[in-house]
Amino acid sequence: MNVSNIVWHNGNITQEDRYALNEHGSGVVWFTGLSGAGKSSLACALEKKLYDLEVRSYILDGDNLRHGLNRNLGFSPEDRRENIRRVGEVAKLFVDAGLFALSAFISPFREDREMVRKMFPKGKFVEVYVKCPQNVCEERDPKGLYKKARKGKLKILPVFHRHMNLLKIQR
Repeated sequence: MNVSNIVWHNGNITQEDRYALNEHGSGVVWFTGLSGAGKSSLACALEKKLYDLEVRSYILDGDNLRHGLNRNLGFSPEDRRENIRRVGEVAKLFVDAGLFALSAFISPFREDREMVRKMFPKGKFVEVYVKCPQNVCEERDPKGLYKKARKGKLKILPVFHRHMNLLKIQR
């Protein structure tokens, strides 16, 4: 792609203007963890708390974004990386708009989360590993992934477990 003819157009309202209007800053809270760990539930609870405090936020949920923006992506490592990259770009726009982006994604690969972290200034990206015992995740199994994996119909799940067990959370 030739990007030499693409120019970023700044509006008349700056991020600082939005902060002044909102009376708060912005950033990303990135929830990561196994399927069924409670990422979306925690993001919803945080969104409600922020709303009660009159702090503007929006949830970027993995499944919700695959209904629209990322519906053309599968679950190969390349598609997963592109899924996370796109979410990072959307989160960047939300942060610039003065909101807190609450992102809930399995995002098992550290390098993908690091790619998104690098999109933000220091202190604007907080990663939260939602640690939940595998047996509890399997009991919840909201998508049926664990059942499929146990029947041999899903090969990628053990990769998630291996990567999630090695997660090292950074700010």
